[in-house]
Amino acid sequence: MKSLLAVITVAVLAFACNPDHGSDKVIVPTASTYSSEVVNDWGELILVLSRDCPGFSPPVVARAMGYIGIGLYESVHYGMPGYKTLQGQLNQFSVGTLPKVHLGEKYNWALVANSAMARIVTNVFPNASPENKAAISQLEADWIAKYETEDIVIKDKSISYGNAVGTAMANFADTDSYKDAYANNFPSDYVLPEGPGLWVPTFPKFQPALQPYWKDARVWLVENVDGTLPPPPPPYSIEENSAFYKEAIEVYEVVNILTEEQRTIADFWADDPQRTATPGGHSFSIALEVLRNENADLALAAITFAKLGMAVNDAFISCWNAKYIYNLLRPITYVHEHIDGNWTIPLDTPPFPEYTSGHSVQSGAAAQVLTDIFGENYAFTDNMHLSRGDIDGSPRSFNSFFDFADEAAISRLYGGIHFRSAIIVGVDQGKAVGKNIAKIKFK
Repeated sequence: MKSLLAVITVAVLAFACNPDHGSDKVIVPTASTYSSEVVNDWGELILVLSRDCPGFSPPVVARAMGYIGIGLYESVHYGMPGYKTLQGQLNQFSVGTLPKVHLGEKYNWALVANSAMARIVTNVFPNASPENKAAISQLEADWIAKYETEDIVIKDKSISYGNAVGTAMANFADTDSYKDAYANNFPSDYVLPEGPGLWVPTFPKFQPALQPYWKDARVWLVENVDGTLPPPPPPYSIEENSAFYKEAIEVYEVVNILTEEQRTIADFWADDPQRTATPGGHSFSIALEVLRNENADLALAAITFAKLGMAVNDAFISCWNAKYIYNLLRPITYVHEHIDGNWTIPLDTPPFPEYTSGHSVQSGAAAQVLTDIFGENYAFTDNMHLSRGDIDGSPRSFNSFFDFADEAAISRLYGGIHFRSAIIVGVDQGKAVGKNIAKIKFK
């Protein structure tokens, strides 16, 4: 089908030369022998945690996704013939951070992944409710129970190794100065710049700036910070013939005559924190849907989670870097001051500067890495909001991952949240992040 899938399938029949250890081999069964079911189960719980945990704003969720994806991949990559560790390739993730397998011995890679995920998920969602902490423990136990007939030596060794990798990854996450970011989304020491066209807290909640220092969070590729900074937005102006005023009028007029379909799109992609798993979680939900459709194996799921986790994490850092460099005001502020003081919009404007669009950047990055894995013109259906009753959560179908990115991006115009420049430029910014992720050597 696709080259990546073909390589993984062939690998099931082979012994694996480990690239980090010369001719030493990890004995089959490989990770490709196992289905992605364990990843699917953990993925669904991660979406619940991303929604339920207090303080898990979009950047904070993205951080969690990065550690989870890398930790999953690292836990099973020794069972993936020809695949390399990411240690030594990523920012601050040095060789020796994680333990090694006992080479030449058999492992149950589903059990390895299960135990590793349990340790990492527990770490990156430290304020989970008692009910959700119990759900983490129960899911880990359920997967161990699935292999009650497994050879006890292999079973114990696999669980032990998964715990070791997960614990080491959790310890590494704890060296991140943003590990408690969920508890401090609105730093009190941030001084808001003042001047014409600069961001101010917005109607109706008038919250202070969310995560104004996020550009300093741990990025997986340093080139995804300054190296993806987009050009500035159109110059601020209140002149009616200016490019800026024309963009403001566009948002105003579009919102005033929204079609039913446009309103549905605005609601579908809003992905508000504490109500949903946020935009990053939405991208992970799409990935889970695709993995299920593909009847994917564990190796493919691990690669997908790693690339997507890094892309989403770095996309929010890249975007927040631009937001707080340009500090552009929101459409609702401009329209209220210069066009219509009574204007209302379908969605609440989030509490941070406008340019570029976070939805656009993260969606562009996610679409790029998913396209790199599963191919161009990959048709799929998004069931993220199927169970919701507060919006029209009917499944939405797309002919490619970039189709989803474009719809998620333009939804912010329909919601009155962004000017067009932030949307268009944001998607390209996200694609640049995703293309940088593609340069990482997995093989």
